[in-house]
Amino acid sequence: MTQTASPDPRRIARYRKYLKSELHAAALYAALARIENDPERSKVFQELCDSEINHARVWATKLGIEMSPPTKLGFLGLLRFGLAKAFGTKAVIPLLLWEESGEIREYYADPEASDIAKDERHHERLLKGLARGQTEPVALWEESRSATGASGNIRAAVLGMNDGLVSNFSLVMGVSGGTDNTDFILLAGVAGLLAGAFSMAAGEYVSMRSQRDIYEHEIEKQRIEIRDWPDEEQATLDLIYQSKGLTEAEADLISRRVMADAETALDTMAREDLGLDPNELGSPWGAAFASFAAFVGGAIVPILPFLFNVGNSVIVSAALSAVALLLVGGSLAAASGNRPYWGALRMLLVGGLAAAVTYAIGTLVGVSVAELG
Repeated sequence: MTQTASPDPRRIARYRKYLKSELHAAALYAALARIENDPERSKVFQELCDSEINHARVWATKLGIEMSPPTKLGFLGLLRFGLAKAFGTKAVIPLLLWEESGEIREYYADPEASDIAKDERHHERLLKGLARGQTEPVALWEESRSATGASGNIRAAVLGMNDGLVSNFSLVMGVSGGTDNTDFILLAGVAGLLAGAFSMAAGEYVSMRSQRDIYEHEIEKQRIEIRDWPDEEQATLDLIYQSKGLTEAEADLISRRVMADAETALDTMAREDLGLDPNELGSPWGAAFASFAAFVGGAIVPILPFLFNVGNSVIVSAALSAVALLLVGGSLAAASGNRPYWGALRMLLVGGLAAAVTYAIGTLVGVSVAELG
């Protein structure tokens, strides 16, 4: 008599894990749909819920069991629901994207789950659209994200210049309020310059390095998707070109030609779908050096009179710093298309207020120290 082979315990455990994950996801999406005030966004969450229920049915069928309605959120689901309740559904989308990304990788590695992996990729695109405030399929690509190449260095330089000027101006004024010893003031200014410059450079390096790692991961994931799901990537490219005003036929013709070459397809999808330029992902060292040099450039202005032992160094330092604040504020405003004089005045007010407060505090501390002595 032939005996039926017993089910593989590892496979059964995998099915149960998938089933539990899909039910928890469905319950969370259903809960988000209920609390979302925007009807279109609520509809997208409900669509995601229905899709996850269909996935759960697949695993329930393989297990040979009846599927219960998805009502339990689970511990992480409750935390995410609470976050969405307090700050809106947009606040939890990064967490949902992270979870969908993990499921895509897991399902992609499982031959029995390849069809579900395709659905999860669709979920990822829908969530990215919600993150940008979009709900229509074609609209998902109407707003491109800017890549950070040389712009990252410019941003670092701008922040460094601002921070160096304002922070060291405030530091010098604070110490000046507490003592008239120019050696102490100069020492404090130089220490503030070096500490701030190295701190800014290190922070920018870590930030840019992390950002570049994320971008490189996204591009590599895009490469895998083009290799394994070319038809879906072409459909995505069709939507992108339609959002730019092309007809369906025109978009289909161009996307087919682009997808014919893997490297061209990757470069195009990276730019159009991810909003990244593969050749300009940002230089961590470039951002660090730009930030360091800019901070030094700003921070050295308040200590110049003390370096050269100019008479009335405190007054000259305040005057030089005020002029620098006006120039930096006006330049930044002009570069961003705003009124230069308003940007200059705003920068002077902010920097001047910070320096005035620290000078007053320094004066109080200096008087207290003198009384104690």
